Amino acid sequence: MKYLKVIAFTHKQIELKELGRLVICQENLTEKLHRVKKQFDISELFYLATCNRVEFVLLTQHVVDKAFAKQFMDAIDMGLCPVSTGTFLDSAAIYEDREALEHLLRTSCSLESLVVGEKEILAQVRKAYEDCREAGLTGDGLRMFMNCIVKTAKEVYTHTNISKNPISVVSLAYRKLKELKLCSNARVLIIGAGETNRNLSKYLQKHKFSNFTVFNRTVDKAALLARDLSGEAFNLEALKTYNKGFDAIITCTSSTEPIITPEIYKSLLNGETGRKTIVDLAVPNDTHPDVLLQFPINFIEVHSLNEVAKKNLQERYEELTHAEAIIEENINGFLLELKQRRIELAMRQVPEKIKEIRNTALNSVFADEVQGLDDASREVLEKVINYMEKKYISVPMIMAKDILINH
Repeated sequence: MKYLKVIAFTHKQIELKELGRLVICQENLTEKLHRVKKQFDISELFYLATCNRVEFVLLTQHVVDKAFAKQFMDAIDMGLCPVSTGTFLDSAAIYEDREALEHLLRTSCSLESLVVGEKEILAQVRKAYEDCREAGLTGDGLRMFMNCIVKTAKEVYTHTNISKNPISVVSLAYRKLKELKLCSNARVLIIGAGETNRNLSKYLQKHKFSNFTVFNRTVDKAALLARDLSGEAFNLEALKTYNKGFDAIITCTSSTEPIITPEIYKSLLNGETGRKTIVDLAVPNDTHPDVLLQFPINFIEVHSLNEVAKKNLQERYEELTHAEAIIEENINGFLLELKQRRIELAMRQVPEKIKEIRNTALNSVFADEVQGLDDASREVLEKVINYMEKKYISVPMIMAKDILINH
């Protein structure tokens, strides 16, 4: 494990907008990685880039320090000026040996993420590794480390509550909507075409909702979202005359004044009297307080969701100790597995060596004696030697593992 090294640039030391400058273009990524792998005589290598980290994972005998990292970065040619490269290197974290494995495990378990408990990081790590494996950049060593990484992350996500409760307002809002059991053909009005509404509408679309109408201050932006949702698009003024009814409103605009006034809400009802749903994720709210007083409404708003998000985030952090215990347990188990693998690799030569001894004995040392045997005696001798050869091959492996495990 002493050859495992990691050069990491993460959100902990570098602003997210700056991290993007370290991402290598996919077009020539493989070519660049192969070039530095050969140049620095690196045994195995894989590269990970997400929205909050860029990391290089290496198996190498080289001392990996800031000086090596500079040479490595210069060779990989990220298009940075020397000053920028120096600034990034000042903020780089370098890990090796057990510390490197612990870092990779903590990363895959989302303990090092911007938001603790976000499971997407495991999929990102696996894909980064698979891409490099398919490109011929990795081998048996990183394969073993990756198996440990995936196994540990799955245990953490399964046996702790670190990712159980959502902490994004959008996912919490969707859960609230789901509890209301709206049918998939419910008429959904989306007011505002910003990122929040886009994300929530994707949740709804993913779960088979299909009847969308989008309103936005600029109709072009509304049309873009409506096209993705196979819905209609209007400007905000059209809210005053829209007469097709609705079952739910999702609203999030940057307006400083309420968008949904009692007059507009009554007009949108178009004579319907049943209880409707409003998801208001705007700050301040897009819904006028009088609307809630005058009409029967299931109201889901951003302030209460934020409180739930804070509570869930605190619960996630309370799970860190449990997750770290699982990581420690897996590191200790992996150390034993690594030693066993080294024995297996070392013992690969045993069968060849035994065959060499057998051939030397039969064809050189005892050649005359063997030639003097009759056919029946030779056959018995062959059977004895074959039997002993098979047994001898397994004995060293069994004894080595026994010594490793029990002593």
